[in-house]
Amino acid sequence: MRTKLPIIMAGTLAGIALLAVPALSHHSFAMYDQSKTVVLTGAMKQFISQANHAELSFYLIQPDRKGIEKGPDGKPVEWGVEMAGAAAVAQQGITVQTFKAGTVFSVKLNPLRDGKNFGSRTGALAVCPVDPVTNKPKLPAPDKHCDSIPGATLYGGTTF
Repeated sequence: MRTKLPIIMAGTLAGIALLAVPALSHHSFAMYDQSKTVVLTGAMKQFISQANHAELSFYLIQPDRKGIEKGPDGKPVEWGVEMAGAAAVAQQGITVQTFKAGTVFSVKLNPLRDGKNFGSRTGALAVCPVDPVTNKPKLPAPDKHCDSIPGATLYGGTTF
């Protein structure tokens, strides 16, 4: 029995090591191009609350701010941004309540290397203020972002 115990323990440790490698690789940011930072303004589609990474899914607003950007297929261009876990971003004020569908916000992100419309958040999120008369978001000027509007709210940091 004593000679089999080290073999069993070695096999168990090898199995644990194999299981740990995928878990560690999941948290790699190698898929994001950290040499590029893109600033986008969009209208919130959905807040996806997950333990590992919370995500914001949004429709891209045209640079001229006249509407939602459409792709070649005529459908709205959708982007996603990955953040820290839901509990961590909630401590920064980023919740389902503060990022409801239709909320207009700007985000800086490192895009995916493969060119898909997804990225990893870098810095604060700037939420455009809502006009109290129309109850609609105030949109930034063409080629500007929510941080340029007086009354914008920052979440997840003190500077945009």
